[in-house]
Amino acid sequence: MKISRPSVSSAALALASATLVWCSAAATAPATQISLAAQQAAASAGQMALNPDHPERYVVKRGDTLWDISAMFLRDPWYWPEIWYANPQVANPHLIYPGDVLTLVYVDGRPRLQLERGVATGGSEKLSPRVREERLEDAIPTIPLETIGAFLGRGSILQRDEIDAAPYVVAIGDERLMGAAGNDLYVRGDIAGVDYGYNVVHVGDRLVDPDDGAVLGFQGIYVGSGTIRRGGDPATLALADSSREALEGDRLFAQSVTYPAYFTPRPPAKPVDGRIIAVVDGVSQVGQFQVVIINRGTQHGLEVGNVLQVWRAGQTVPDRVRTGLSSRKVRLPDEPAGISMVFRTYDRVSYALIMEATSEIHVLDAVRNPGST
Repeated sequence: MKISRPSVSSAALALASATLVWCSAAATAPATQISLAAQQAAASAGQMALNPDHPERYVVKRGDTLWDISAMFLRDPWYWPEIWYANPQVANPHLIYPGDVLTLVYVDGRPRLQLERGVATGGSEKLSPRVREERLEDAIPTIPLETIGAFLGRGSILQRDEIDAAPYVVAIGDERLMGAAGNDLYVRGDIAGVDYGYNVVHVGDRLVDPDDGAVLGFQGIYVGSGTIRRGGDPATLALADSSREALEGDRLFAQSVTYPAYFTPRPPAKPVDGRIIAVVDGVSQVGQFQVVIINRGTQHGLEVGNVLQVWRAGQTVPDRVRTGLSSRKVRLPDEPAGISMVFRTYDRVSYALIMEATSEIHVLDAVRNPGST
């Protein structure tokens, strides 16, 4: 079964500057003291509820993340799109920068976060018409990007035909058994040419769907990157950097695909019921900011930014209480164990980051829409 490569996006954090023109943002509704009754009314209209300790106003600071800001205002950060008010007067209203001011207001009776684009100093913001240049990569990220940086353009799910067609390492310079940054790798296969850049990828364990036994692909584990310095058969690749040892049989993939680094946390649009099938780095227990692979993808309605609740699988235990039933087994109910956010999708599998872990998380634990049982 073919799993498509992830879609390429030029959104959010392109490594370039953009000239943004804006003026002082006019409030569409006055900021008010949010009463408990109003909070309950807003919550009753849907699952979104305000954090009881929310601020009325917040000045965005460097080092903030969208997830953390959302948690200040919302009980569940993934309902951010339901409270966000995209001011039409503000250029790029979906991107938030240090110095921007967020104010909680009511629009048509519902709580909304309004953005005032400005620079706050000394407890008050300066908001005046101006032209200003902002680097898009300076926008506040959804999560700490260093936690998934190695996976945005490096970690991957590989199909057998891709593996078989990719150039491969046949030997390592100086008769080494393992290669590292600074070593030459001798490679065979269809090489683009001298000075062409490649990622070196180790083919990891195959990924099996526990629901139907289908092989969903193989983990592609990033080894390092380098450039072809000499053609021929074999060609020579100079390994410029490495995060683990390069081995014979490792595959080469072109450095030509980029991935979005900005995500809007939100629940899936349709019901999702899947399981964790692998943990990156092979640990047995999963904690906050660890990366997992789940057996659901785009064909199940998952998109980048979707939030899923993790449920610890209930154990099967013997019932030793009732007379004559000591050999009978009973399965304990699943228990909520944490929150994950999808950051890279394929047809039938996805990478997700554990955002919160309230108890131990393991392979085969369930992932479902937030609030489901």
